[in-house]
Amino acid sequence: MELILKGNIWVLTDEDGNLIDDIDTDQIYHNAHLHITNINEMGKYALGNLKGWEDFSQKAKPGDIIIAGANFGAGSSRQQAVDCFKALGISAIIAESFGAIYKRNAINSAFPILTFDKVREAVKKGELQTGHKSELNLETAELKNLTNNKTFKLNPFSTVQKDIYLKGSLFKNYSA
Repeated sequence: MELILKGNIWVLTDEDGNLIDDIDTDQIYHNAHLHITNINEMGKYALGNLKGWEDFSQKAKPGDIIIAGANFGAGSSRQQAVDCFKALGISAIIAESFGAIYKRNAINSAFPILTFDKVREAVKKGELQTGHKSELNLETAELKNLTNNKTFKLNPFSTVQKDIYLKGSLFKNYSA
């Protein structure tokens, strides 16, 4: 698993430019699509129920990094809300905080999520903007904005999260 991820930034903001808080799993992956079981098909529905972001899946590119507000992934235990981003090739999500079940699902799936206490401040100052090129070092928990040469210290992976990420999944090579 890669420890240095590069991609464009997507900052999930509302029409006034404010970080969106409490993005729930239904906004991330609408329940109308729960019948889809092929992970490769899930990506086209990512954020399809989040106002202003319905076309995200058509614009996102593999490697891109999402920046969000507080309580990202609130709500149900919908695994598709993690898998849709994996299907698109999104490399990581950085948020002020994550819903507890979403956080556990992402960690178990070896999908990189990190918290950043000053994300709101960085977005308000314009230091993190959609379209900026970035490099995320999972080993040092640093996000470098290559567009403006600013570096941000994030909260690092826990030991368990790092171990699962490096293994590729909590359940990889598991046998009963």
